[in-house]
Amino acid sequence: MKASNFQLRSSRLPWLESWLLPPGFPVAMNSSYFLGGQGLSTLKFRVRCSQLQLSTNSVHNKKEKEKYSCFDQSTSYLHVQCLRDFPTEKLSGEVVVVRLDSSLILGHLGPCTSSLERALLTIKYLCKARAKVAIATSWDTILQYDNPVTESVASFAEYMSSLLQVEVIPVDGAPSSTSFKQEEWAQNSIILFENLLNFTGEVANCKDFSQKLASGAMIFVNDSFSLSHKILASTVGITCFCYASLAGFHFEEELMKLIKITDSTRRPYIAIIGGSNFLRKAPALQTLTCLCDGLFFVGKLSFQIMNGFGMTVPSQFIERNAVKEVLQIIQVARDRNIPIYYPTDLWCLKNGDSEISGVINSTGQLAGWTPADIGPSTLEKISSIITSYKKILWIGPTNYGLTEKNSVGGTQLGEILESASSDGCDVILVGDAACKAVKRKTDSSPQYTEFQKSTVVWEFLKGRILPGIAALDKCYPYRIPWSTVFCEPTLPLVVDIGSGNGLFLFQMAKSCESSNFLGFEMNEKVPPRYGFR
Repeated sequence: MKASNFQLRSSRLPWLESWLLPPGFPVAMNSSYFLGGQGLSTLKFRVRCSQLQLSTNSVHNKKEKEKYSCFDQSTSYLHVQCLRDFPTEKLSGEVVVVRLDSSLILGHLGPCTSSLERALLTIKYLCKARAKVAIATSWDTILQYDNPVTESVASFAEYMSSLLQVEVIPVDGAPSSTSFKQEEWAQNSIILFENLLNFTGEVANCKDFSQKLASGAMIFVNDSFSLSHKILASTVGITCFCYASLAGFHFEEELMKLIKITDSTRRPYIAIIGGSNFLRKAPALQTLTCLCDGLFFVGKLSFQIMNGFGMTVPSQFIERNAVKEVLQIIQVARDRNIPIYYPTDLWCLKNGDSEISGVINSTGQLAGWTPADIGPSTLEKISSIITSYKKILWIGPTNYGLTEKNSVGGTQLGEILESASSDGCDVILVGDAACKAVKRKTDSSPQYTEFQKSTVVWEFLKGRILPGIAALDKCYPYRIPWSTVFCEPTLPLVVDIGSGNGLFLFQMAKSCESSNFLGFEMNEKVPPRYGFR
């Protein structure tokens, strides 16, 4: 019997939960009484045999698609339990630890952004549900040395109180809700733990520290999506000691945006890729090469591509240890018949005198000049190319590692993408450089899909499991119409995981007529054996 992941719902067996049936899963179902040996003619149970409808052509197309599939399709871990779907009655009176992203607070001390509003909504929602909220967060006191909000946990709590319009009580010392006197936990008040970076157990994902952080709490809500790629006590370890681990409103929104990057329903799809360090990003670049319908390399990455095409590139700009990976990406692009673009000219600064600048052909002589950004001819090329695309991903800076004031090309590229977005093109911006370059009509209603921090996206594109997401409870939104599968769907359900050819499952069904039986076998080489009449 062939099987896939399913979601099982049974009133008598509540533990049979969280199985996945992918959307659009083509299933051919045959139902009959099993025909077997002596005595089976009067057997009163039904067997449901299901297997994929795959024609010879579809199998061939699937293999061809997988040939260039560099992205791990096992992304079921992205389906997580969200706070909005959790029963509110289970929140009342419970201690809930919320992992807050302090960068949302400290990065926008002016008007609230939509991301900050969603993060604050998570806390307000819990308070409205009469939960007792404990906020856990961290901030870099060195980077924020001139920020009065980060002087102490008390100053941070005071600022949080002004944002939430609810009293936030600072708690010094090791974070633990049990150290806070319950009688002092007034109605709708919130406690704020000490800066987590002050404790070595946070970064080490220490079990004892995680347990102490979770002590007294039944529910954990993660709203710090930008830390999803890290293994921390406050994002991963704590989930081992809580009854439920959920995604907050901000986390949920960011996760949906992340999935959108690999959604290929809107085509053609082009990626504008900048930055440096080709070797480290090679797995992600492989993914984009397999996913997109066109690639435009800018920044230092473009030199590696130009070198791969056999063009003359100054030796100091070539990553010698990444030549193999560059050639692999070029070959995959050729096999898929997708174009790879690179700059035609560069905005350069005179060596020894940064006040003197000029535009030089990218294949010309760069001796005495330092590349600063893409030139006007390149920008015109991008502007003409993207008109034929319906989806654009810009990830990584266009400049060549100089100061932000030299990012003239990035600013002009932002204007081009702004125009494309106005014409109905989906624009995804990844990284601080891309997000700053594109103007917004309103900050509260984003016109684009944005990721201020690019690390999570790069790790995701590399096909790596993001620990902060994987640690949360799973919830798959797919359902099976059990009334069409079993004659009596209300009967207890027995699951045989690894059912092989199904014979053992049939023998079980023969001996127990008061239950329904379902078998799972992921090995496609095992032939299903069943009879019909």
